[in-house]
Amino acid sequence: MMSSHRQGHEEFPIESKDPVLRVLHWIMRGAAYVLAIAMVGVIVEGVISVIYELYRSLVTKPFFLVPDIVPIFGGFLAVLIAFEIFANITLYIRSDVFPVKLVIATALMAISRKIIVVDMGEYSALDLLGVAAVVIALGATYWMVSRVDQGPGIRAGSRGKC
Repeated sequence: MMSSHRQGHEEFPIESKDPVLRVLHWIMRGAAYVLAIAMVGVIVEGVISVIYELYRSLVTKPFFLVPDIVPIFGGFLAVLIAFEIFANITLYIRSDVFPVKLVIATALMAISRKIIVVDMGEYSALDLLGVAAVVIALGATYWMVSRVDQGPGIRAGSRGKC
């Protein structure tokens, strides 16, 4: 019997009646644990890298010029994105539900990082319009998912009948 504390559907229920699916779901959960451990390694390496780059900028001439800040910001943001990915993995492990809203938020953070560190000279106007379209689409999707998460008072299709 499924535990009553879980809400929503489970992506990989380990209590499946089918023994083959149960084994496959255990393997998928194991893979999620491996990814979580690997992501911790990536985060630690990222933090060490950012600290090292910050240290190098502080001790070499010219000392900590503004142009050196942008790559360091990019490193900080990359580590924060890794934290978000780790949160996605651990939320999945705890609940067996794919965290759609958190994935969208992570994508928004990743595209925001790209915008912050982008060298405008490297991209055409069409490339930048594409990035803008992605930001708008992700923002709208996040807003819609947030509205659905607010509860039963706001439902998809509540404005009118089809």
